[in-house]
Amino acid sequence: MEIRNLITFAQVAELNSFTKAARALDYSQSTVSFQIKQLETELDCLLFERINHTIALTDKGRELLEYAKKIRHLHDEFGQSFKAPNVATGFLRIVAPDSVCEDMINTNYVDFHTKNPGISLKFSTANTDEMFRMLNQNEADLMLTLDTHVYHRDYIIAMEEPVPMHFVTGASSPYATAASLSLSDVVAYPFLLTEHGHGYRRVFDEAMAKASLDILPILELGRTDIITAMLESNVGVSFLPDFVTRRAVAEGRLIYLNVTDVQVNVWKQLIYHKNKWVTRAMRDLIEYIKKNEFGR
Repeated sequence: MEIRNLITFAQVAELNSFTKAARALDYSQSTVSFQIKQLETELDCLLFERINHTIALTDKGRELLEYAKKIRHLHDEFGQSFKAPNVATGFLRIVAPDSVCEDMINTNYVDFHTKNPGISLKFSTANTDEMFRMLNQNEADLMLTLDTHVYHRDYIIAMEEPVPMHFVTGASSPYATAASLSLSDVVAYPFLLTEHGHGYRRVFDEAMAKASLDILPILELGRTDIITAMLESNVGVSFLPDFVTRRAVAEGRLIYLNVTDVQVNVWKQLIYHKNKWVTRAMRDLIEYIKKNEFGR
């Protein structure tokens, strides 16, 4: 059995497309089709069902995929061990909300690059639905969400934790107070919020709807750094994750409002597709993110 045929099979299964697999492997589509046919002949079974220009793994195909992923993983590690035993190499794509991307790049990117010079990263931003589409289409290797708790059998959750959230305003703003507030107290404040329908903003809107309340923000944008800068200039109120605001609060530039009758459950989750080929570079990145982006 040819190892290259198994690697091609795993790529087709991961991308759910002969055409995309051929492009990724720099093969012709006829070569990919021939290699899959070789496997099916050798194993005497059908690996993919082909219906109306779509493909789906058969039961035998799903069984073979587990072995193919292990073989591809060993093949990759074997090659890397001869090229550079102590240095992981690779190109990885991460998709996350704007605020998480900002935090990861500003806080940890230089340290990660120093420790892993052979790994190149591409950061993209998207809402949660788009993130899952990118995972499913193999347009991203990892996603990091700030949303409701997600669980699905097609995805591996590498790490997760609840995310503390607060209403926050400038320390000298007219809305700053140590008193306890209710949602109905703050609903009329001028709000600066992240974009509608994105991650924790969607969870926040759902909580407001359950309370039969609605907020019309004076400004919506994805850049939490701009939102916090405006809050520090005493413009309005926002609802943000603590990792975005913690430093400014500690330094006395922002304060948390004590809103007592709201419960918004937001989770940070590091997720990849169960069929994803986890390379050494991807394992190293996952471990770095788990160590430096969680539990802070």
